[in-house]
Amino acid sequence: MDPENPENLSPHKPKSGYLSNIIDQVKTNLVFRSKWAELNGAMGDLGTFIPIVLALTLANDLNLGTTLIFTGVSNIITGAIYGVPMPVQPMKAIAAAAISGSDFGVPEIMASGILTGGVLLVLGITGLMQLVYKLIPLSVVRGIQLAQGLSFALTAVKYIRKIQDFSKSKAKGDRPWLGLDGLALAIICACFIIVINGAGEEEQSGERETAGVLGDEEIRLRRKRRVRKIIFSIPSAFIIFLFGVVFAFIRRPKVLEEIRFGPSSFQVVKMSKHAWKEGFIKGTIPQLPLSVLNSVIGVCKLSSDLFPGKDLSATSLSVTVGLMNVIGCWFGAMPSCHGAGGLAGQYKFGGRSGGCVALLGTAKLLLGLVLGTSLVKILDQFPVGILGVLLLFAGIELAMASRDMNSKEESFVMLICTAVSLVGSSAALGFLFGILVHVLLRLRNLSKINPVVP
Repeated sequence: MDPENPENLSPHKPKSGYLSNIIDQVKTNLVFRSKWAELNGAMGDLGTFIPIVLALTLANDLNLGTTLIFTGVSNIITGAIYGVPMPVQPMKAIAAAAISGSDFGVPEIMASGILTGGVLLVLGITGLMQLVYKLIPLSVVRGIQLAQGLSFALTAVKYIRKIQDFSKSKAKGDRPWLGLDGLALAIICACFIIVINGAGEEEQSGERETAGVLGDEEIRLRRKRRVRKIIFSIPSAFIIFLFGVVFAFIRRPKVLEEIRFGPSSFQVVKMSKHAWKEGFIKGTIPQLPLSVLNSVIGVCKLSSDLFPGKDLSATSLSVTVGLMNVIGCWFGAMPSCHGAGGLAGQYKFGGRSGGCVALLGTAKLLLGLVLGTSLVKILDQFPVGILGVLLLFAGIELAMASRDMNSKEESFVMLICTAVSLVGSSAALGFLFGILVHVLLRLRNLSKINPVVP
């Protein structure tokens, strides 16, 4: 070490600078673009999250407190890493297997989550996921996104029109028009969101340019813009969610007496060989294609559309999904993943930064620590029609990502993929048909005989 050279006196300075850069990047990722908009955006994923978590808790004795704590921590970490409203959603294929099968209990659910997470972790670490991301045609990805978006929207309409029994995953009849969970309330909430948020387009500055030309009408136009700005800044989804919480207590006032304060006890889930086998066959196998296509590939594509310059790595997303499940499922937390639908929903309602999901994660963490599993008593009374409204707009926003197909050939592949996915209820089947059609069209184009010019 040269004492005359001050640069050599601090060999740890580069590490300190590297750490400082990471801290600065995390702070940047968590900064709110707009406080009310980010708060509103945090509600955009609840239309998917609450019904599935509630169903698993009621039908399969899922530990709600543990799930809220682990998903809350995951929300905070992914928000800090990615700087976009990255969702943490239930793994839907595993949830469907659990709700529909009486022999698919908590050990099987957790085994399937750990196995799915393990595969995604390996795909991410080895770089295979990034290779898959580069090879899959955009038209096929758009087909999966369109199918998932329409599936969300159709499910949302069922929530709005029919009374739901989440514990049995069945509808119990038509929803009445009036009441605190009536059809009229859901329609009013939907109209309120449309008036405030419109179709989700960004505000244009055309009026401001025109105002300078009109001269005498400038004051009137400024007032009009001010009123429009106030209206458009109203956190519609957050207000509707608050109304839902209030209605839940009004519908069953005794729910206050059933609340028990304190976190749920952490326990390692014991899984037998049978649980690992059933979890892999009934949970992991149908979940893997959906996780790869919608939770990793779809999120990468959608994030680049919604946030130009924020090109997320498929490797990184695959690793974070893997770690969430390899760690959390051992303690009984719900198998979770990212999802293009959740990202679209949070963007729809104003989420623009990692602070949006970090705020949601903090709320989940606090609820998990303070109320634990007793929170299910409140969620069970939450108006399902309102959840349907939130899910409807999230689904539509995801489906609209497919509007960028520029040729009839791309649209053809996308719609084939969508149709097979919806009818077959399988993203994997739709993906296979989409790839097949894409390859056949490419071969057909290669076989075209170019005219010879004499």
